[in-house]
Amino acid sequence: MIDVLIKGIGVGVAVAAPVGPIGLLCIKRTLADGRSAGLASGLGAASADAVYGFMVAAGLAATGLLVSYAGAMALFGGTLIAVLGVLSIRAFLTGASDDAKPAGARVSRGLLSAFATTFTLTFSNPMTILAFVALVSGLGASPASHPGAAYVLVAGVFAGSALWWLLLVMVASTARSRITPRETRWLDLVSGAVLVIWGLWIVWGAL
Repeated sequence: MIDVLIKGIGVGVAVAAPVGPIGLLCIKRTLADGRSAGLASGLGAASADAVYGFMVAAGLAATGLLVSYAGAMALFGGTLIAVLGVLSIRAFLTGASDDAKPAGARVSRGLLSAFATTFTLTFSNPMTILAFVALVSGLGASPASHPGAAYVLVAGVFAGSALWWLLLVMVASTARSRITPRETRWLDLVSGAVLVIWGLWIVWGAL
């Protein structure tokens, strides 16, 4: 069972590590809103990875189910990424800030939104789908040879993904103390432009 756990952790890290729109959002939120927002974003992505891990362990990837819905999910995910980019650019242009809002409302809304958006984006990201399908062959027969091994695999995928996001958030949080509010505003513009281009590129590919 230990080998199943290690494989799951490896899969979780391998899928989460490439810096894409999810990583950009996690870094941006950590710099703009603090460590809690970054961790919530990372846990949302890790939870989506765990769901895919369960689908792989259950054999759903082998049936082609993931691939058959990849186009529609990519279209939705790309659109959502582009929308988030537009909102980020809008925040730069208007100078909008959450600082004027009550702290309690800002935190609760921000953490829930951070978790939900990264979960949705990770789950609908075509690269995540293809990565998990490609990694099925590397899992071998171990998950099927032990009772409950599927759950151990899922736990490993979640742990590996969560550890990566925790590391990314810690690095971004350290850098946050050296970035001024003015620079953070410019980050809204840069990250927003990248997200819009990235999202439209995913939509174009899906179409």
